[in-house]
Amino acid sequence: MNPKWAEENLQTIRTLMERSALYRRALAPIMIWAGLVGIAAAAAGCWLKIESGAGFIAYWLTVALAGVAGAFLLVRRQALQSTEPFWSPPTRRVAQAVFPALSAGFLLGILCLFVWSEAPVADPPTGMSDNAGELFWLPAIWALFYGCAIHAAGFFTLRGLRLLGGLFILSGIAVLAWVIFSHHQDFPMAAWQASHWLMGSLFGFLQLAYGAYLYLTEQKNPVA
Repeated sequence: MNPKWAEENLQTIRTLMERSALYRRALAPIMIWAGLVGIAAAAAGCWLKIESGAGFIAYWLTVALAGVAGAFLLVRRQALQSTEPFWSPPTRRVAQAVFPALSAGFLLGILCLFVWSEAPVADPPTGMSDNAGELFWLPAIWALFYGCAIHAAGFFTLRGLRLLGGLFILSGIAVLAWVIFSHHQDFPMAAWQASHWLMGSLFGFLQLAYGAYLYLTEQKNPVA
């Protein structure tokens, strides 16, 4: 093992542990931003009547990019205010932890967009028609990937982030189980609207609740 590499890794881990309170304060506005974007996007998707499967996928991929861009700007602003380099070794370590799962989820969305953009098949099986109401499984899989990503990031930042990641994973599994064992009938709204609100619940309310928790408990529990 290269002694210099080992020393750099040890210093990175020590820095991450020492700055847990700082990362907690930095994470609160990011989670609140992501939560508000998710809720607003769900409402806008219903208002814009995005009913097709291809439209649903393209819309939420765009929302995801907007959320990531906003988070990037927040992190950059916080780094400038703290007079610290943005792409520091701790930041690189967290980015490396979340990249595989996040990129896999995004690429899955691109693949699904390509498939659902093709000409509709006559009498397609459930889950293959060009209707957002048939895509309840996709938000669940996205939640699984996202949960794995933030759970991995939690090993370098906050233990509460690992719990949030576990909650996303459990939520994704629960939705998939519901899709498999239920015919999802008797919705109080159109199925395509329920798809948007499922995304808003998973990626909006959950993150907003965690961001609010971080903000409200910052002084009481600085290392949660």
